[in-house]
Amino acid sequence: MTNTTSKNYNLSLSLLTSLFFMWGFITSLNDILIPHLKGIFELNYTQTMLIQFTFFGAYFLVSLPSGWIVKRIGYKIGIVIGLVMTGIGALLFYPASIIIDYRLFLLALFVLASGITILQVAANPYVAILGKPKTASSRLNMTQAFNSLGTTIAPLLGGILILNTDVSSALEEAQSVQMPYIGIALTLFTIALVFVFVKLPEIEPISYKKEAINALAFKHLVLGAVAIFMYVGAEVSIGSFLINYLGEPSIAGFSESEAAQYVALYWGGAMIGRFFGAILMAEMKSTSLKYSYIGAILVFAVLLSYFITSLWMDSLIFMTFVLLNLGAFFIAKGKSNKTLTVFSLSIAILVMIAVFSSGALAMWTIIAIGLFNSIMFPTIFTLGISGLGKHTSQGSGILVLAIVGGAILPLITGMMADKVGIQASFSITLVAYLYIAYYGISGYKHALTEK
Repeated sequence: MTNTTSKNYNLSLSLLTSLFFMWGFITSLNDILIPHLKGIFELNYTQTMLIQFTFFGAYFLVSLPSGWIVKRIGYKIGIVIGLVMTGIGALLFYPASIIIDYRLFLLALFVLASGITILQVAANPYVAILGKPKTASSRLNMTQAFNSLGTTIAPLLGGILILNTDVSSALEEAQSVQMPYIGIALTLFTIALVFVFVKLPEIEPISYKKEAINALAFKHLVLGAVAIFMYVGAEVSIGSFLINYLGEPSIAGFSESEAAQYVALYWGGAMIGRFFGAILMAEMKSTSLKYSYIGAILVFAVLLSYFITSLWMDSLIFMTFVLLNLGAFFIAKGKSNKTLTVFSLSIAILVMIAVFSSGALAMWTIIAIGLFNSIMFPTIFTLGISGLGKHTSQGSGILVLAIVGGAILPLITGMMADKVGIQASFSITLVAYLYIAYYGISGYKHALTEK
């Protein structure tokens, strides 16, 4: 009986991992769309940030209804509906690229993001409760690592397929999005069919001794929602402007296609950090096995950085930050809240260096933030829904609603960038990471953790 359950869990986690990969791929592709559409429609930074405002604004409008829907129809059907809606949104890029209307692009992004919101509400708590509560952060870090694989691959492919300088008209430039998004739609529909026919285990949420009228009665959940708001807003702000930031003469002076490679490294760092998190925040009895996994991740990091940059010197610089990231994990001793605190404070230091320096130092410190962003979403999420019991799906909806930070903070950053420049505008993310440090220190606590 135990073996069967374990096998069902492994199959379920494997299927869920594909979802994390796909929505990571789609979300990161926005970082390519931003400079692409900015050029086509001759937008300023504030207007360009309507892309992220529309995309992440969908989380705000759809997340609570999604929590209500998933609670009534179940995780599996919720996942299927989310996949189909996301696929429809991807298909809408085709008419938008024919008509060449910025509003239609924004509509397509809204529908696409609405589908992803349903997926987030269903998949995140499902992974969290699909096993021991103590290892929930580890499981989410592993699935989020594959989310980061998607965010790493997307800028590389998007740079090749979308940021194509060999075009003779605005029509050709707009139509370069057709093939990538039609491919995304077909993939999503295929995954939806798999979920229709595969049986997933029914998981009951962990019971909580104290009843509450609704999830908002839990203070640690509300504070966690603010932390998600801050984290997503800060991460998206940095990712959205990274191509333009690296194109600044005082930073690196890269072309858009060259900068896209380093955007991939930024997201690749998040993947590496999540692999570290999955290993170091898990219950693993064999120390030798744990260090073997760490060694494999380090080798993978070297190969990945060289594959992306094709420069051994850049790989060496990147690996310096990878080792600092690994050291931060050991300092936190595998505890979720301490890891969150150490990582957010590390990012605060990196942001300050990136804002007040120039050249290679400013470039590499901003890229290194990806490594330390790695564990934040899954860690905040699991701390936020801890102890919610029957309110878990509602709490999940509230946390996913907070992803609207990805709509608000980038828009504010865009307004600042129009007035004071991209580099100085990144200072707004400093406040966000300092709040996350507070959540890791004390904001996460609730009745069960205090016992």
